[in-house]
Amino acid sequence: MLAPSPRRRYPGHHFVSFRRDMLGFLLRLAREHGDVVRWKMGPQEMVLLNHPDAIKDVLVTDAKNFRKGRGIERMKRFLGDGLLTSEEAFHLRQRRLAQPAFHRDRIAAYGAVMASHAERATSGWRDGETIDVADAMMRLTLGIVATTLFGADVRGEEAEIGDAISEMMRLFMFSTIPFSELVDDVAWLPTNRRFREVRQRLDAVVYRMIEQRRRSGTDGGDLLSMLLLAQDTEGDHGRMTDVQLRDEAMTIFLAGHETTANALTWTWYLLSRHPEAEARLHAEVDALGGRPPESADLASLPYTRMVLAESMRLYPPAWVIGRRAVGAFRVGEFDIPANAIVLLSQYVTHHDARWFPDPERFDPERWTAGAQASRPKFSYYPFGAGTRQCIGEGFAWMEGVLVLAAIAQRWRLMLVPDHPVALQPRITLRPKFGMKMRCEARTRAPRST
Repeated sequence: MLAPSPRRRYPGHHFVSFRRDMLGFLLRLAREHGDVVRWKMGPQEMVLLNHPDAIKDVLVTDAKNFRKGRGIERMKRFLGDGLLTSEEAFHLRQRRLAQPAFHRDRIAAYGAVMASHAERATSGWRDGETIDVADAMMRLTLGIVATTLFGADVRGEEAEIGDAISEMMRLFMFSTIPFSELVDDVAWLPTNRRFREVRQRLDAVVYRMIEQRRRSGTDGGDLLSMLLLAQDTEGDHGRMTDVQLRDEAMTIFLAGHETTANALTWTWYLLSRHPEAEARLHAEVDALGGRPPESADLASLPYTRMVLAESMRLYPPAWVIGRRAVGAFRVGEFDIPANAIVLLSQYVTHHDARWFPDPERFDPERWTAGAQASRPKFSYYPFGAGTRQCIGEGFAWMEGVLVLAAIAQRWRLMLVPDHPVALQPRITLRPKFGMKMRCEARTRAPRST
């Protein structure tokens, strides 16, 4: 039995609708046609799954029947064969080698660095000035990832790196157009020239970090040191080549700051629109006595974490997951053919009123222990799930909470009146026009000795 499908008004209608408003298109499909919806974009069969049970089947139970979708396949042009894009045995090998850098004890050691970066990044803010918080959070998280995971200092380069990443996002959207791979090797095309330039700029940063660490010969205890020294004791006993190091470093370098920066940006926006939640968060962080937060304080910052969780429900940094079905499968009474592209949208599921009543409302109380237990597990999956779950999830939670706490101790951020706020769904969910906010200094409790 075939799943329901939206009506096509003219050839290419679904493709045009999807490209024009990706989030709106997927939301309408789910709300008008249910948890399993099929449609075609050109010759490609597309399926949207929106029930937590089906999401679990694709990501966990039957994960071997699914490979990365077209979007991730096209991202190999930028990221190579890193953790985000690699498949099967090679992916498992690379994840084994990188996993020790993200163990809980090691992540805890990064806490002080995260808070100090937040304090340094905001030390130049002035009471009453207007800043682009989206840009500020990008530069901040870029510095945190470079220091904690690669032992590198990118001060002075944040703007150039950020511009290159933004250009890469734009080029990625072009590369997902059907049949765009047919012109990948046409060197004179402007988009291909820009792609080569952007990749060279980012490669220069990553290869420089690798070369500096090789020359130093020291084990900094960070991710890059581990990747350089790691040996696959469970597999082929080999070490990573320079190309493999580049691919893993590029993937984690980009993904590790882009997603957290967006989560923080949307959180500041939501706090500025909900003064009651902001006041409660301020009361919690002020209880630290004015000292910078550290990893040991995470248990004392439960409301800050709830605010971040609710922000990632409303504005999940990773807003869609794509998979290609290896073989045919069934979802309830519906048959899905082999080679179909299956979409699982965090944005759509996180806005489903069955799991989150009044889903457009910002409510951190959804994240009490009791409220979470009342919902299906896969109604909320900002970091994915299964063997491909984000390796840096623990890192991202700690970074988000500590950075929010460190900045909120000193500042309020108020949205500039009439600043346009719109969603830009690319690889991640960015604010389309940035996020212009006014800095308001808070009276800060004296530092504890």
